[in-house]
Amino acid sequence: MADTRRKLIDGAIETVRTAGISGVSARSIAGAAGVNQALVFYHFGTVHDLLGTACLAHAEALVARFQPELDKVGTLKQLLAVGRDLHAKQSEAGNVTVLAQMLAGSRNDESLAEATRAALRLWIDAIERVLARVLAESPAKGLVDTKGLAKAISAAFIGLELYEGVDPQGATQALDTLDQLAALVEVVDDLGPIARRAFRAKVKRVADR
Repeated sequence: MADTRRKLIDGAIETVRTAGISGVSARSIAGAAGVNQALVFYHFGTVHDLLGTACLAHAEALVARFQPELDKVGTLKQLLAVGRDLHAKQSEAGNVTVLAQMLAGSRNDESLAEATRAALRLWIDAIERVLARVLAESPAKGLVDTKGLAKAISAAFIGLELYEGVDPQGATQALDTLDQLAALVEVVDDLGPIARRAFRAKVKRVADR
């Protein structure tokens, strides 16, 4: 039974990847899974429930796959390098298409949007843990909302993944610019104690305006 559920989850993701969200049905998922379509309803109740479960399971597997790399990250530049690697592998595997289709389907479907948000939250939480570690000794600590920054980074990479489909060169340029910003943060981290205090004071004054 567990094997059938796994086949249906994999079949749902494959259907989204190859046929798009509009091509998802019990029949198409069952065909991709190589099982009888009645098993969709037996194991999951509805196609929507299967899609939600598949979306979350897919994200859990991807986060788990990249967690060892995230655990090694010690700087923002290294975090972006992992992001680039993830982006390249996601594109090659067709997972960018899956994400784009899930987001498109979520616009007019709250139940699908809830599942997609839960899947994205796994990435946001993983990135937030890295940021908390990376910024622990930085003069920027306490000046930046790490959860908000994790969401911004996640949103940026989602946008870049979708944007690359129409302007690959522009997406590469955007990634290169993010690398430059990460390098600037490393320069700030290397400041002496007096310069660090001046930096923090200046940032607070600007933020309070």
